[in-house]
Amino acid sequence: MKNLIANLQKVFDSRIRLGIMSVLMVNESVDFNALKELLELTDGNLASHLKALEQQEIIVVSKQFVGRKPSTTYRATPHGKELFQQHLAALEALISNK
Repeated sequence: MKNLIANLQKVFDSRIRLGIMSVLMVNESVDFNALKELLELTDGNLASHLKALEQQEIIVVSKQFVGRKPSTTYRATPHGKELFQQHLAALEALISNK
């Protein structure tokens, strides 16, 4: 019997990281406050998960100033998109038990 969970990506085990990537897969980029509101997270909780994804080169961070206010945006890297698609395919295979 083949290992049904072999292709699941450990980095996406967290529901928060799964949510972050789901948002980034359908948007070019998203700012910190929008992610925080969409996922209903605290600043610290969101920041720690974003840092973990950034360290794995799943997402890329862009920091700039808009007027006098700092603005941080996030986008999925090509590598991150590929890993996430593999993870989703593995979940689908697990559910359908192929």
